[in-house]
Amino acid sequence: MAGILIVDDHPIVRVGYARLINRHEGLSVCGEAADAEEALRMVQATDPDLAVIDLMLKEGNGLDLVRQIKAIRPQMKMLIVSAQDESLFAERSLRAGAMGYVNKEQATDQLIDAIIRVLRGEVYLSGASASRVMHHRAVESKCNIQQSPIATLSDREMEVFQLIGRGYTTRSIAEYIGISRKTVENYRENIKKKLDLHNSAELIRAAVQFALDTP
Repeated sequence: MAGILIVDDHPIVRVGYARLINRHEGLSVCGEAADAEEALRMVQATDPDLAVIDLMLKEGNGLDLVRQIKAIRPQMKMLIVSAQDESLFAERSLRAGAMGYVNKEQATDQLIDAIIRVLRGEVYLSGASASRVMHHRAVESKCNIQQSPIATLSDREMEVFQLIGRGYTTRSIAEYIGISRKTVENYRENIKKKLDLHNSAELIRAAVQFALDTP
């Protein structure tokens, strides 16, 4: 029986995943967590075989959580299930240490198949993302390629950009991530340069639009 940890800050989502997982022979939910701190406690307490992790948590960031779990449980499998744009986050998730990415819109149909394949040691991506990642890596090994501006943001810059779009101020971003306000300001400046935005108003508009496009 494979133990599955569910990490998502929406209780209704956790209930839905648990019902799908527990109905499948050979799979059992061994724990649930709403944020990164609770997830790390559950990893230590229940030693799951696989964790299903959302990218945007109430407290903490899914990619950072994947890295933290990888550091303390190198053999543990992780699967990202998120509403964020797969074209932007699938490869980031793999680089962080996850072995698959499922968009929440397809979770009902794909979740169990993804869990089973990741438990076998396989990488799980949608057909489009798998092709994109393979093409990206093949081309990247030969030359520098043009990317969409948002794709050039680092993981931390992307997190700050998302939080700006959700209405967080510089101070609240600093408190949420656990960094200084000056560091947040530096990230904001880097984002503006990479996205060719000329002032804070343009940055906020772009971040809000991104948040609306990727709920």
